[in-house]
Amino acid sequence: MASSTAAFSSSSSDSRGTQKIAAAANKTAAESSHHHFLTQAYDRLRQAIAAREDNNSTLPTPNQLTAAISDLPRPSQPHFLSARGPEATLDHLHSAIIPALNGQSLSSRYYGFVTGGVLPVAEAADNIVTALDQNVQVHLPENHSVSTCVEDSALSMVSSLLDLNRNSGYVWSSRTFTTGATASNMVGLACAREAVISWRLPNNPDSKSPADLGLLAACRAAGVSDIQILTSMAHSSIYKAASIVGLGHDAVREVRAHSGDDEPWRLDLDAVERELATADESCVATIIVVNAGEVNTGRFATQAFDMPKLRSLADRYKAWIHVDGAFGIFARALPKTDDFLSLHANAAGLELADSIAADGHKLLNVPYDNGIFFSRHPDIVTQVFQNPNAAYLSSSASSSSIQSPLNVGIENSRRFRALPVYAALLSEGREGYARMLANMVLLARNIAQFVRDSEAFEWLPSENAPLESTFMIVLFRARDPRLNNILVERINETRQIFVSGTSWKGEKAVRLAVGSWRVDVERDAAVITEVLTSIASAASVSR
Repeated sequence: MASSTAAFSSSSSDSRGTQKIAAAANKTAAESSHHHFLTQAYDRLRQAIAAREDNNSTLPTPNQLTAAISDLPRPSQPHFLSARGPEATLDHLHSAIIPALNGQSLSSRYYGFVTGGVLPVAEAADNIVTALDQNVQVHLPENHSVSTCVEDSALSMVSSLLDLNRNSGYVWSSRTFTTGATASNMVGLACAREAVISWRLPNNPDSKSPADLGLLAACRAAGVSDIQILTSMAHSSIYKAASIVGLGHDAVREVRAHSGDDEPWRLDLDAVERELATADESCVATIIVVNAGEVNTGRFATQAFDMPKLRSLADRYKAWIHVDGAFGIFARALPKTDDFLSLHANAAGLELADSIAADGHKLLNVPYDNGIFFSRHPDIVTQVFQNPNAAYLSSSASSSSIQSPLNVGIENSRRFRALPVYAALLSEGREGYARMLANMVLLARNIAQFVRDSEAFEWLPSENAPLESTFMIVLFRARDPRLNNILVERINETRQIFVSGTSWKGEKAVRLAVGSWRVDVERDAAVITEVLTSIASAASVSR
């Protein structure tokens, strides 16, 4: 019996050993297959991208779009949601989907929306983000992940690039990455709403914050009858954010310096002061939104001496200043030379705000989605965004110099958006970004000059404006109303450049927004002027 038991034990041990070896072999084979597939996939993608770059087409063709849409799975199909397998799926992506995507990050002449390209180093970093899939919310650098420290370093570099500490005396200790400037604007208005009510609540130990009480109860406790948002030509995302945070679209009030004239994007500071005084008497709290980069023209709501006065008014009337700097805030990173003196003057003083929103996936040239938020009020930010009663999400007590991302923004789960920004700033540095932005501005000014001097086109908003007022957007229309009605379609049909249609003072207009690191001023200007000249000539002949 003993020998039989020993034999069984030996046989069982051998069997387990064989199973372990087989399992290890299977794991090795699976990992090898996984790496082989990814290597092939990346190689195919690089080849496809290289072909698109050589073509430099901004848009897919109508046939490519139609083919892609027709190849999408439909519930009515008999094999809907049946597994195709990785190889067949990759073939589908390359044959149908990739050809039908636009070339915004691959072409220097995609000007349709205010989008940047993707720097190669940022693309590489984004691949790391996907592969290692960090959730950058809980700050546990000692034993969990360095990701939150990298994020804080990246945000510190952005703050320095934008010179936000200049003359402000503020530390932007509440800062985070979001999905974009829209989300950052929402975070900013949520904090603003919290602050303008909190600053009016009775000061006693039993007082609760608006985040505890809720908007209506907090307003009653603070004696606030309403909350208004004063701004000028605000981006649509401000209206959206106002609705989401419970203030409503109608809370947004335009206070323009030159209503009906050539600078409707400017804030009228005298009117702001009157509105603040009247609102204070009526128990109305005020949020001021400064637009740094109006979406159609790229112009700025304030100038060099406006922000100090606005800061003084906000302090006097307990108002919050939020800057929507989606792309305009990056004018502060331009070279400090005479060529860009007027833009630096327009962006001066923005560091005096209470909160700032920006887009990384615009002029930083990092991948979607990437927004940035700064505030100098960590207590207010924490009141709004803290996660109460979640002990398992507690951050490291020994690393309190970094505010936990969990208590700064909207999300509890968030992609490692910081890494592409971190990599791009390390790679290019302050001088690299200054050159990149300068090229964008110089190309935009080149096109603005062509349009201004052309008999076929009208430069907007005013042909008498100095070229130095151009940041990175050119707004124009055709003088011939018939051509103007189809101008956007005619430009985009060439597929050499892509622009977006908009309106200015009730009439159709073209908006050309320069934002890619790929800009070559001489080369791209030649293509743009050739396209516009050809379209104008063809329209003239057809008449």
